[in-house]
Amino acid sequence: MAARGEKRAAERPAQIKSKRAKLNGKKASKTGRKTKTVTFTLENEETSEKSQTNVINVISVPPPVSKGKWTNKERVLVFSSRGISFRTRHLMQDLKTMMPHSKADTKMDRKDKLFVVNEVCEIKNCNKCIFFEAKKKQDLYMWISNVPHGPSAKFLVQNVHTLAELKMTGNCLKGSRPLLSFDPKFDMEPHYALLKELFTQIFSTPRYHPKSQPFVDHVLSFTIADNRVWFRNYQIIEEDASLVEIGPRFVLNLIKIFQGSFGGPTLYENPHFQSPNMHRRMIRQAMAARQQERQMVKEIRKEKRKEDQGVLTQDVTDDVFATPAEPKEPEVELEPPERQNTKKKLKLTELKKRTLMKRKGLR
Repeated sequence: MAARGEKRAAERPAQIKSKRAKLNGKKASKTGRKTKTVTFTLENEETSEKSQTNVINVISVPPPVSKGKWTNKERVLVFSSRGISFRTRHLMQDLKTMMPHSKADTKMDRKDKLFVVNEVCEIKNCNKCIFFEAKKKQDLYMWISNVPHGPSAKFLVQNVHTLAELKMTGNCLKGSRPLLSFDPKFDMEPHYALLKELFTQIFSTPRYHPKSQPFVDHVLSFTIADNRVWFRNYQIIEEDASLVEIGPRFVLNLIKIFQGSFGGPTLYENPHFQSPNMHRRMIRQAMAARQQERQMVKEIRKEKRKEDQGVLTQDVTDDVFATPAEPKEPEVELEPPERQNTKKKLKLTELKKRTLMKRKGLR
């Protein structure tokens, strides 16, 4: 038994060396990928003809396109707070399908502070984040952040139209890498240049990502108009390189840019931004002013009608065609008028007579 154990111990290093050599050979074959040759014969050919002609058909299969390694380990966490609408939920789903390097998470509670998002990103092993924050069940805010050190930007999302809602004719392969097209205004001002860098790091699909496809068939355009960022997604048609819109589409109104992730000192504040509460208040005030104007017009009309009616009652032309009445002779009464004994006076006289009779004892 002792001899057998010594033999196995002596054979182990040789076995380990052989295994390592096999593994190294396999790795070398993976890195140095060559063209494969495949032989095939037609079904109609007979065996006798094979022996006579000895003709072999050979096809060379090219190596796969992606030979490189996945080095850019950008991972984007896309999730939201509670209270979002169905349209926001569909928009989140569209962004996840567009970005194969994205990850999802459960909705965050409203009571939690925004600094909790940094911890969620660390748990999910993500270094970028797109967070949708809903307020009053009608206002949608979007945070774009570089976790954990910043910077981060807060936007108000407006005019949201999802893929299912638009039903555009454009289409692209799921997981394909997009081209990012930026407006020239992004290079003119420093805060727009910072946003451009954030957008490129978040929306660009990393090269050789395992879930991505090695094709470029759509364009993500970011244009600046009316102090807002307009997002569009277009398909590239191969024939004439024309563009057809796919969707989704939305408008980002910049509010603030922070130095840290979801907080910190403000680097830039948009002077043209108007909060949705103030916008709704202005609309209500305009509607109230219109209502007051209508009420004033009604009161003025009523006063005019009253004045017109008063003028008509005192019309001067009423007596133009009135004929004077014939003069009557005055009647002269020679006898005094008779007394009119009313019922009350008769009753009083009767009562007086009764009282006198009682006093005298006649009754």
